[in-house]
Amino acid sequence: MSRTSISTKDASTTVEGDHHVYRKSKSYEDSRNLDFALRNGLAGGVAGCAAKTIVAPLERIRILFQTSHSHFTQYSTHWDGLIKAARHIRTSYGISALFKGHSASLIRVFPYAGINFLAYEQFRVAIIASGAPKKEASWRRFLCGSMAGATATLVTYPLELIRTHLAFETVKNNPSSWLSISRKIYFEGGGSGSFSKLYRGIAPTMLGILPYAGTSFLTHDILRDLARTPTFAPYTLEAQAQSSTRLTAVAQLSCGAVAGIVAQTISYPIDIIRRRMQVESVGNTKSSILKTA
Repeated sequence: MSRTSISTKDASTTVEGDHHVYRKSKSYEDSRNLDFALRNGLAGGVAGCAAKTIVAPLERIRILFQTSHSHFTQYSTHWDGLIKAARHIRTSYGISALFKGHSASLIRVFPYAGINFLAYEQFRVAIIASGAPKKEASWRRFLCGSMAGATATLVTYPLELIRTHLAFETVKNNPSSWLSISRKIYFEGGGSGSFSKLYRGIAPTMLGILPYAGTSFLTHDILRDLARTPTFAPYTLEAQAQSSTRLTAVAQLSCGAVAGIVAQTISYPIDIIRRRMQVESVGNTKSSILKTA
């Protein structure tokens, strides 16, 4: 049988008898994978910013409750405390106070969400083998999610610390900016300053992000797989989609929401500890994880 090969930059065509065998080159596949990873990271960043903007008022009130702020502890134990706290902030400081610290949150969440999704996809390619048993794939998915969350947290943690301080502050006159807060933290205690102070509370944060991110990605992937099964497919898959496995927007939103609830519930106690350690300098105290708990 005669065999002729024609190669280009992106692919090669081999003629075997009367048949043409088309193969994509490795460089082409790598470029497609890189393009997908970058677009996935960008989409994750934009989605993260949109989500944070929608829940910004709730996030600020949550931080005030978690850190037992003296002005808001009276509301934290009531079933309608959220509404009362929001009303208190609006009447005392203005509607914009519900979004205090949101600019710093956006500066953090775009790279965080982008790195998180980008890292997860890369870890999946490196760790999760195709055709692996379901049990093995599950713990590998958890591992990939944990590693991705840890990577994103290490890169963006100083911005998270600044955002927490801004949300905790209730000064009506001359409120701090994210730049002044960062300088205050950096030079806290005098001296020439230390970059390590911008990572105060990183230990409980890492302890929390590992189960949170791992559980979030694992639950999300499991729910997406479940949504594609014959039982749920008629209600969760797009009827006119080019791919028969593409989920509807409602199905994707539901998977993400449930995954977030499960992950947040598991890691919530550690989340309270890290919030209190992040703002401990406001009360001039230094605590360990066990002491804070």
